[in-house]
Amino acid sequence: MSLARGREFLMTPGPTMIPDSVLGAMHRPAIDLYAPPLEAITLSCLADLRRLHRTAGDVYIYAANGHGAWEASLTNTLRRGDLVLVLESGLFARGWGEMGRMLGLQIEVLPGDWRCAVDPAQLQARLAADGEHRIRAVMVAHVDTASGVANDLAALRGAIDAAGHPALFMADLVASLGALSFDMDGWGVDVAVSAPQKALMSTPGLSFVAAGPRAKAAHATSDMRTLYWDWSFRDGPEHYKRYCGTCPEHLLFGLRQALDLINEEGIDRILRRHRLLAEATRRAATVWAAEGALEFNILDPAQRSDSVTMLLMNAERTQRLMTYCRDRLGIVLGTNIGERRGEGFRIAHMGHVNAPTMLGVLGGIETALAALKIPHGRHGVSQAIAWLAEQEPA
Repeated sequence: MSLARGREFLMTPGPTMIPDSVLGAMHRPAIDLYAPPLEAITLSCLADLRRLHRTAGDVYIYAANGHGAWEASLTNTLRRGDLVLVLESGLFARGWGEMGRMLGLQIEVLPGDWRCAVDPAQLQARLAADGEHRIRAVMVAHVDTASGVANDLAALRGAIDAAGHPALFMADLVASLGALSFDMDGWGVDVAVSAPQKALMSTPGLSFVAAGPRAKAAHATSDMRTLYWDWSFRDGPEHYKRYCGTCPEHLLFGLRQALDLINEEGIDRILRRHRLLAEATRRAATVWAAEGALEFNILDPAQRSDSVTMLLMNAERTQRLMTYCRDRLGIVLGTNIGERRGEGFRIAHMGHVNAPTMLGVLGGIETALAALKIPHGRHGVSQAIAWLAEQEPA
């Protein structure tokens, strides 16, 4: 007998669950493309996105997924043949680099381990060896959802500065903006790319690029610009130029409502909520891992992200557990991808989630482990409950 009837819990690391009010905001007629209210929505979204990034720079909204934002960041700042250093800690920074290779950039990967964050000392040593400053940009994922790692952007910026290197610092925030602390101007990030379908609680189909002054200066000499991605065109006075054509109205209506929810809760409270729910997840998983059938992918607890937890388990058990959770309990977990494809699962704890959501998901996973007789430590959920009770006393 299935226990899955009711609202399904989508716990993949993107897309995530969308609040009803965001879905409702999109359920309305289209409006005049040239009407002042539509431009007002755009300007208000841009202002809120600047605040989320903590930047005085420019933000651009694209009708594209995060890969579109990757391309926009590269074509607006670099020249064909430029050398770019990609910091490996999972799948997505390398994917960004491969996009650059197809655009005509030279790509060098700073080898990393899928089980740990990028080493700032390794980055500093590589940049110090680049005496001719051939490397024009450094690219990294703040959180790589394929590995579950959280990279220390401030420390990586410090490594670039310690090497005295002028390379642009580019960060992928797709899985971190709105879940982990980020200070674009304070940390010296020159370009940040992001999207709304994860911690920002909106639908896939939009992406954002934030550009600081060094990125805008590089834009003046880039020779890879194309009309759709071009910042200069999008800086034009007419509203339609901000989208290089028709505004994706209904996606924008949803984004506006999601940002309203973020403003209502407040970013400090949002970040704390993510920290507590992530740690509750990790405490439960630590107990489950005691019997050896599953383990954390990221070895150092300090490097585990507050937006997604990746656990390793053999493929046969993984398939049975994910199927049981989905079909019997109504919980959709994320499959592992990249070099550990299918070997374990990912639990997203970002965006529109609260304590009942996460405790229900953790309880479901522990139920599945027990029902399938997968060896695991007992009472992991109890540890999650104890942690939350300690952090939220009466």
